[in-house]
Amino acid sequence: MKKFLIGAALAALTAGSASAEEVKLQLKWVTQAQFAGYYVAQEKGFYDEEGLEVTIMPGGPDISPTQVMAGGGADVTVDWMPSALAAREKGLDLVNIAQPFKSSGMMLTCLKETGIKGPEDFKGKTLGVWFGGNEYPFLSWMATLGIPTDGSEGGVTVLKQGFNVDPLLQKQAACISTMTYNEYWQVIDAGLAPEDLVTFKYEDEGVATLEDGLYVMGDKLADPAFKAKMVKFVRASMKGWKYAEANPDEAAGIVLENDESGAQTETHQKRMMGEIAKLTAGSQGALDPADYERTVKILLGGGSDPVISKAPEGAYTLEITDEALK
Repeated sequence: MKKFLIGAALAALTAGSASAEEVKLQLKWVTQAQFAGYYVAQEKGFYDEEGLEVTIMPGGPDISPTQVMAGGGADVTVDWMPSALAAREKGLDLVNIAQPFKSSGMMLTCLKETGIKGPEDFKGKTLGVWFGGNEYPFLSWMATLGIPTDGSEGGVTVLKQGFNVDPLLQKQAACISTMTYNEYWQVIDAGLAPEDLVTFKYEDEGVATLEDGLYVMGDKLADPAFKAKMVKFVRASMKGWKYAEANPDEAAGIVLENDESGAQTETHQKRMMGEIAKLTAGSQGALDPADYERTVKILLGGGSDPVISKAPEGAYTLEITDEALK
């Protein structure tokens, strides 16, 4: 009888697994608390409850989410809106279906000893900037300030920054790009004190653009079955995000359990999750059209070299979140 029950249980498990709908999620970066909501949704069974089998694929310095999407390697990806809209204008039909992050965590972190007190002091300085799609918010900000980025007189010299804080520590740059939840703390951990630094948050400067949205290929949205699957995915993912917000230490632990590289530490991930929770707070997953319009306006304000040349059409849909959040 016991063997029969075990066999029946295994058969039921196999049947359930076979009927589960598969979703491949491409992350923008490596496994870390920046993506805690998805790992939490997987660990706590929220995807299982929706009948989904989700494969979470970490990103990295050699992985471009937009290229993965273009090649059909993922169903949905996490990306920043500037990168997604720039790719869209070049012909890749990326569509935002949800926006778990309400606020931007991007900022410039500067050495106080350089004399920088305000954005007007950037002129003549070397600033570290991430590329690979992450440079767009910075370039738009400089255009808004009227500061050239080609190294000409009265402008700034742009240092193509790796995904580390070495240029600041080695004083190769007066300022570097950092995230409130990651690189800023790497600077602190390296021995500099907050009073040694001056920070400029894109949110505070009024030039913040949307980060960490969920994007799919537009043509897939013509398939009712795919749309229904994305409704389930978004609903479960947002359940994961809200759980992570309410239980940051547990969420950080779940992220660590999924970090196959072993590079992350408990202290850093708990701190990161605390900061990430501030960015997802206020969002139930639906994109706020006002936030979208602000992002587009900032990206169009790039002077002679804007990130996008015209206002996009069809770059987002509220259909998925409208259904998911009922």
